[in-house]
Amino acid sequence: MLKDNKTQLIALEVIRVLKTRFDNFPEDSQENRNAPFHEAFLNAFKEKIEKYVDNIPYFISLSSWLHGLNTTLGQSFFENVAHILSEGEKRSFKKCKITEKQQNAILEIITDLKNGQRKPDLERENELIFQTGGDLVNALDFTADVFIIEKDYIEAIELKSVRPNAGEMRGEKLKILSAKACLKLKYPDKEIRYFIGFPFDPLSDTPTGYNKQRFMKHLIEFEKYFDPEEVLLAGELWDRLSGEPNTMEKILKIINQIAKPDFLEKYEFINNPLNFEKNETKYLRILKNWFLFNEIKIFENYKKLINKNQRLLFQELFKNGKYNLKREKLLKEIE
Repeated sequence: MLKDNKTQLIALEVIRVLKTRFDNFPEDSQENRNAPFHEAFLNAFKEKIEKYVDNIPYFISLSSWLHGLNTTLGQSFFENVAHILSEGEKRSFKKCKITEKQQNAILEIITDLKNGQRKPDLERENELIFQTGGDLVNALDFTADVFIIEKDYIEAIELKSVRPNAGEMRGEKLKILSAKACLKLKYPDKEIRYFIGFPFDPLSDTPTGYNKQRFMKHLIEFEKYFDPEEVLLAGELWDRLSGEPNTMEKILKIINQIAKPDFLEKYEFINNPLNFEKNETKYLRILKNWFLFNEIKIFENYKKLINKNQRLLFQELFKNGKYNLKREKLLKEIE
């Protein structure tokens, strides 16, 4: 079971994403941006589209909004949740060094994989690129989306879209090989692990299910460059990040419990702390349903805090969807 503090942090990420997307939701066709080429092409599909929507300009705006949601999930939500679960961080490495022997091994592996002269083999590849010798040369700059240092090992994960661009796999493999060689030279006494992770399996019949073999076949040239042992897919990824089973199910439960049609009404209600006195039961119920454990503790001590720090108590909980961290001072006054 996820600890309360991690559950709350994930809930705050969900609230942030929902509020941002509500603020950007296209309410009517008057706000449509000009898209003459899209409209011209979509005329050919008018009969099919009108079975489901009767306003093509609005349909274009809605598609743009959905693309924005995809971008938000891919560029911030998945990454932030990964950091919450793993207590890792995003870290960039520039001007990293590897030896000539490592560089030659990397180039040989990539060439052989490209030409089909060898199949991906994580154990063998590590053996080759971890052998050092020769002068130092520059490695590729890289950023690990999730970077964790433990006493005996380093673990890094590259988080990817479930539909990466065609031809991207060779570049990803080259970057990961170079990154592992760089990290091994930098931390010679630690085991180096580097994975490529995908947040869900789009081919699965169930939300949390996955079939790695089928997924890898689905992506262009993926099997050509990656060993299944260096790939984390769907629940496999989230469980590794948290160290607990069924983590993906727990994340979806948090989202589903908050992402209701009345989200905005509830958000505005609890964002005004004066509403606690108007309907204490409703206020606390929303806080509990949204896993806001710190705020529950604050409002369970409402009478004590109103005499200690009324100004901070009555500040908004959220600013544009982001939690007001000043409110954490109230918890210290309860102790």
